[in-house]
Amino acid sequence: MPENLDLTPAQALVLGQEYLDAGLPFHAHEVFEAEWKTRPSEERDLWQGLAQLAVGITHALRGNRIGADALLRRGAERLERYRGPTYGVDIPAVLRQVTRARAGLGTDTPPASLVVVRRHSTSAE
Repeated sequence: MPENLDLTPAQALVLGQEYLDAGLPFHAHEVFEAEWKTRPSEERDLWQGLAQLAVGITHALRGNRIGADALLRRGAERLERYRGPTYGVDIPAVLRQVTRARAGLGTDTPPASLVVVRRHSTSAE
């Protein structure tokens, strides 16, 4: 991931979702982390929460149930308290997915991905 990645929030969400869809959640984490470090501080919980969810999926895919659960929980907590612009992220829908993902940890079907944003959603709320 380039250090000088310069995307709009909408572009970052689409790119992150593309990585999630491709089974590359750690790459999605890198995109969300880049936004977290460059967006205004009042958006920190959104971007850091998304980054933590992506790393949680990474841990799940690697069989690290404890690490996956911890990061999915922390990411969800950040999103639950976030009240700023969502840039098309349906936070309640993401939180429902996280609940299902956490319930699937340690089973034969660990979470493989999340739908953070639909590709046609590019507007700020």
